[in-house]
Amino acid sequence: MSFQLTYKPFGPNAILIAWPQVITVEILKDIKGFQSNIEQEHIDGISEFRVAYNSLLITFSNQHIHFEVLVLRLKAIYEQDASSKPHPVTKWEIPVCYNSTFGIDLEALAHTKQLSVAELIQRHTAPVYTVYFIGFLPGFLYLGGLDEVLHTPRKATPRLQIEAGAVAIGGNQTGIYPSESPGGWHIIGKSPISFFNASHNLPCFAQPGDQIQFKPISEKEFNSIQKLVQAGRYNLNKTEVVC
Repeated sequence: MSFQLTYKPFGPNAILIAWPQVITVEILKDIKGFQSNIEQEHIDGISEFRVAYNSLLITFSNQHIHFEVLVLRLKAIYEQDASSKPHPVTKWEIPVCYNSTFGIDLEALAHTKQLSVAELIQRHTAPVYTVYFIGFLPGFLYLGGLDEVLHTPRKATPRLQIEAGAVAIGGNQTGIYPSESPGGWHIIGKSPISFFNASHNLPCFAQPGDQIQFKPISEKEFNSIQKLVQAGRYNLNKTEVVC
């Protein structure tokens, strides 16, 4: 499947390629496939790719790029239709402790949704989520796939301080705060793992297109994993899948 794309200059050394303004896995696959084909062309001067819900930003190390020439080349590459090719991605298992100690909004949200706490947790852990992009904070994963029953408007008054690792729901999204931050999402649990480490070659282990599955753990398991993480001896469970 091919989409109608637009190409716009983004400052003197970047091009923004935009897809239709809807959020779908098909568009994400198309973006990632296009990026993969561009990388295989080894175009001189590309320094970075940035994926978002409906766009791909390509930054060049050159001070000034020949926009029209590059757009023609990019359009030719897009004709290769990489979206139809299978692409391996990583499925990450993220441990989460869902209890009232960490999930400070868990019981209230369950009551609002007319669910038991156990039902809410089951609905949150059942989906396999897709990582659409990373932003807001370094390591903050924008995930698609939340059960519609759990869609909840953000809080009218955001909290000034949310702990790193807090697992939350806001609007039609769920996510994990990678660092301490203000925020208006509903906190339902906490993960003991680190989502961003600037000292690593890949500061964020997950990449756009990857998958996330939440695994409920006890508070005892949370404390054990947290100690291993702090000691640098914890490895996330992961599997490779082809989409």
